[in-house]
Amino acid sequence: MDLTVRQEHLKIGSRLDLVNQVQRWFSEVCRSLDDDSDWVKGYTDRLMLALTEGFTNAVRHAHAKLPPDTHIMIDVAVAPNRVEIRIWDYGDPFNPELLPEPKPGELLESGYGWFLLRRLADKVTYERIQERNCLFIVQYAA
Repeated sequence: MDLTVRQEHLKIGSRLDLVNQVQRWFSEVCRSLDDDSDWVKGYTDRLMLALTEGFTNAVRHAHAKLPPDTHIMIDVAVAPNRVEIRIWDYGDPFNPELLPEPKPGELLESGYGWFLLRRLADKVTYERIQERNCLFIVQYAA
């Protein structure tokens, strides 16, 4: 049985200047939730940061060699006990387990995104599905 109470979808180009549009869209989704999903509002900032990180990683890395009009798809599903965010891109597959973990005190120009994502939400996974990458972010109700 599907307990999803709300689903939203955004199809957007692969450009960093569109990150504000992604953020406004997600903020509106969270603001418009009914009382049964009011718990989500306590996680909006963390989820916004995770979504922003996932979107910018898709633009910078997955779509780096693709035309800027190559779409990124974002799905948000809200259920009584969880929020699920899926970020779909058309980049090459990658293995996040091969990303080196930053060492404490080490300053890098980049390379923190995957580790930041895993600390912002309860569950973060990556899958390759039908020639697309899917970053899956889940936050459970407390």
